[in-house]
Amino acid sequence: MEVNKDYFWNFLKQILETPSPSGYSKDVMKVIETHALPLGIPFETTKKGNGILTLEGQNRDKTIALSAHVDTLGAMVRSISSSGTLRFSLVGGPIVPTLDSEYCTVHTRDGKVYPGTFLSTAASMHVHKDNSTQSRTPDNMEVRLDMEVRCKDDVLALGIQPGDFICIDPKTTIVNGFIKSRFLDDKASVACIFGVLDYMTQNEIKPAYTTKVIISTYEEVGHGASHLPEGIDEMLAVDMGCIGEDLSCTEYDVSICAKDSSGPYDYEFTSKLMTLAKANELNYAVDIYPFYGSDVSAALKAGHNIKGALIGPGVHASHGMERTHFSALENTMKLLYHYLISK
Repeated sequence: MEVNKDYFWNFLKQILETPSPSGYSKDVMKVIETHALPLGIPFETTKKGNGILTLEGQNRDKTIALSAHVDTLGAMVRSISSSGTLRFSLVGGPIVPTLDSEYCTVHTRDGKVYPGTFLSTAASMHVHKDNSTQSRTPDNMEVRLDMEVRCKDDVLALGIQPGDFICIDPKTTIVNGFIKSRFLDDKASVACIFGVLDYMTQNEIKPAYTTKVIISTYEEVGHGASHLPEGIDEMLAVDMGCIGEDLSCTEYDVSICAKDSSGPYDYEFTSKLMTLAKANELNYAVDIYPFYGSDVSAALKAGHNIKGALIGPGVHASHGMERTHFSALENTMKLLYHYLISK
């Protein structure tokens, strides 16, 4: 399999630069749809906002599912201070100290967008004695708007109110084969799936079995793929691979997760993926993720009778300023491809 790098990078950059914290994925799902339709793949949206693409298989005796989530971490306006700054509530689990001095945008319910910056309430070295030592938590941070606001009423006049989404600037950069950006978890995996779909479409290759591709929109808050289409026999979540203490995965590997916080993944399914990776000489690692759950975890907890497994590109500094290398993305796409065509 040869990846169309131009297609892949353009797709990945476009979705990374489209804000989509959990619960606010409408814009990025429009981008997903615009890429699905030229591939000739039927696309539908569920009531909760997930996208489902359906590929006809060579054999209809079995239906498999792939999932990746397009929702990201973010925040919402919690309250407006008397001085016109915004207090916030987290969406998902970003590493809060990494938000200090990050740029962001506030999206109002009537479609206005305002720029701002996450800052500590002790933001100045020349004013606040505890500037360097104050903890960085939502209780000790705020968003400074890049608008002429001096009080709460000025902010309200802009149309900003509690419950508006605050989207973090991803700062996407591609350099020396690396991509560093927020939200590679899990937009990198969404791009991997579309890289494979593009290759199979251009080469008129059908998957072995009918395949449902689920692009979920609430994974970061725990219930992304808790609802599945009827008739799914097995489900492969494509989500970032972890890098760090006691783990063997690197930024150049596709990671195969044997177990995470929700428990072990299906033994036979996971073993098949390991066999495929080895047979096709892919760089891969098998690991256990201690603080992790996936769309498969959500589906199993919801009671679906499926076999489940999890793979994804190795991503460094998850939920912070993340980074991976094209090698990990390519190995992930190749393992996905060989899984889809295997019987």
